[in-house]
Amino acid sequence: MWRWIGEALHQVQIIDDKHTEGPVCYISRQIKPTEARYGENQMECIFLVWALEKLHYYLDGGVLEVMSDCNAVKSLLNMKTPNRHMLRWKIAIQEYRGNMTIVYKARSINKNAGGRSRWALANTPHSPAYVPLEDEPQIPI
Repeated sequence: MWRWIGEALHQVQIIDDKHTEGPVCYISRQIKPTEARYGENQMECIFLVWALEKLHYYLDGGVLEVMSDCNAVKSLLNMKTPNRHMLRWKIAIQEYRGNMTIVYKARSINKNAGGRSRWALANTPHSPAYVPLEDEPQIPI
């Protein structure tokens, strides 16, 4: 079960006929309790919609290639009769449709896929997922 959504935005530069790819930014957040009930295909679509909303200023007007290790993301744009959740997500990504290509890339090839959303976090006070234990003393800050 996933506890976090993590996405990476990379930019490809062509210099002297050489393609170099570098990170622009990384974003993440904890998933909401209602999202935790969704299946893997729906979660992958949530990842895409959330990332497009968060990175809108980077992506507006540019050519966008989404690499996903889940075919559901690719089929989202072509669904004939989506359920209400998928329909809402399909509408949310429509503004990028002309400039966006969704490419399926197996997790073994796509090294960025899933890594940030599947990291196990330690339960320490410095962790964003920190939950104090019952017998742990509470120290006011």
